[in-house]
Amino acid sequence: MKYQRSVLAYRVLAFATGVVLLTGTITLIIQKVGDVNSIKTGVGFLWVGHGYLYLLYVIATLNLGIKLRWSLPRMLLIALAGTIPTMSFVAEHLVMRGIRQRQLASQSATAAASSPAAEGWVAGP
Repeated sequence: MKYQRSVLAYRVLAFATGVVLLTGTITLIIQKVGDVNSIKTGVGFLWVGHGYLYLLYVIATLNLGIKLRWSLPRMLLIALAGTIPTMSFVAEHLVMRGIRQRQLASQSATAAASSPAAEGWVAGP
């Protein structure tokens, strides 16, 4: 697979972005609902961390999308998944399912092309 490093970078950043976004969202809810002001600084650092991770996630998504020749709307939707809590996990799952299907189709096409039947070596009755 030519794009293995791009897939790994995308998967790591999708997971990291999702975890930080989910953690930030939960702590923000706790801060607002519980009226806990002592965690304001920590929540601020989480959002800054998410901002930087999201930027890297978008770059990794665009890199992978270009290598796999995705359409622009697909790249944008996958990149936007990093802004909605838990959606980066869903997007990563869907991307990996598509990549696995693509690999299986490629392997079956290669196997069919190299079979004796494709080369005209089929033994007849």
